[in-house]
Amino acid sequence: MARSDLGAHLSARRAQVTPDEVDLPSYGTRRVPGLRREEVALLAGVSVDYYVRLEQGRERTPSAQVVDALAVALRLDEDGREHLFRLAGLSPRARSAAVPDRVDPSLLALMDAWPGNPAIVYNRAYDVLASNALADALFHDWAHSRNLMHVVFTDPAARTFYADWHEVARNSVAGFRLGHGKAPDDPRVRQVLTELLDRSAEFAELWRRQDARGKSLAHKRFDHRAVGPLTLTMQTFDVRSAPGQELVVYHAEPASPSSEALTLLGTLAATP
Repeated sequence: MARSDLGAHLSARRAQVTPDEVDLPSYGTRRVPGLRREEVALLAGVSVDYYVRLEQGRERTPSAQVVDALAVALRLDEDGREHLFRLAGLSPRARSAAVPDRVDPSLLALMDAWPGNPAIVYNRAYDVLASNALADALFHDWAHSRNLMHVVFTDPAARTFYADWHEVARNSVAGFRLGHGKAPDDPRVRQVLTELLDRSAEFAELWRRQDARGKSLAHKRFDHRAVGPLTLTMQTFDVRSAPGQELVVYHAEPASPSSEALTLLGTLAATP
């Protein structure tokens, strides 16, 4: 029997938890730095045989109590726990696989009312469905692509544009996997996944890690070719009227060099 998505996920996640992180003694020669199967079984309070069957795909219907114990054993955060429950078939999938491409006009008007804040709306595939003028200027008018995953992994300029490219790459893949887990049959998500696996070795390597987490309050550092360095705070919101869409708003610390650079960027964008 082929390994299930759940089994592949458990295997990848245990490889990223060290014995020290869970207060277990480290002994013997380890083929991987992470936990052994028997150690995960011990931490989760299940038999080794049962856990092995889960990883191998011979057992695919664990109880909620077992999944919860595995989430604790593997030190998963809330997003990771939710993703694990979904893989185990214990959490409902999205009602509709496809995310609407239309952005609510009132949301578009709100975004345009923030001339000093770059704002975008994107879907599970990370296609940017809407953006205000300052976001267009920040992302160089989307000259490479309006898909954020393509911007990160297939634009040669991305490693300069994102000052912390490796961190951005890891977080982008983790967010993309979370969206994929919610609607694995979404045709656009599957298309972008196939494209990135074919075109980016870095994406493929990060995809194998099985990280799954959503965006949260974060700081992003950019090096924009027109205005130089920018450090912006990023806030992410679910669009309740269109499940699967997310709104991201960036802002700079008032009276900071980044705020001045963002103001200059807006001026340049407004200049014919």
